[in-house]
Amino acid sequence: MIIAGMIIAVLAALLHIFIFYLEAFAWDSEQARHLFKTGSVEQAQLTKSNAYNQGFYNLFLAVIALAGVIAWFVNAHTVGLSLVFAGAGSMLAAALVLFVSSAPHRSAAVKQGALPLLAVLLVILGLLM
Repeated sequence: MIIAGMIIAVLAALLHIFIFYLEAFAWDSEQARHLFKTGSVEQAQLTKSNAYNQGFYNLFLAVIALAGVIAWFVNAHTVGLSLVFAGAGSMLAAALVLFVSSAPHRSAAVKQGALPLLAVLLVILGLLM
């Protein structure tokens, strides 16, 4: 179960790296404007600096989770588990905040939080077995 959780944590990290790219470098692109419902290029420009900053938060969470997976696979299990829980747990917490605070973004919150939730649950189940 722990290995499955680690694989899902990698997938969650890759999703957050993609979100980082969209927020930090492609915020006013058609794809990002559609996904984040920011409207026109001009409207997206108004929040571009905020999105840039938020993108880096997503990148840092992904790096933490990936570092945890690497640490776990090189037998630094305590460090690895701690980092995976910190990274994926923070991704999940951010998704929960989005879900609770913004009804129009609940679908995005579910998409953003599903992989971290699975990763955390699978690792916990693996530890309990």
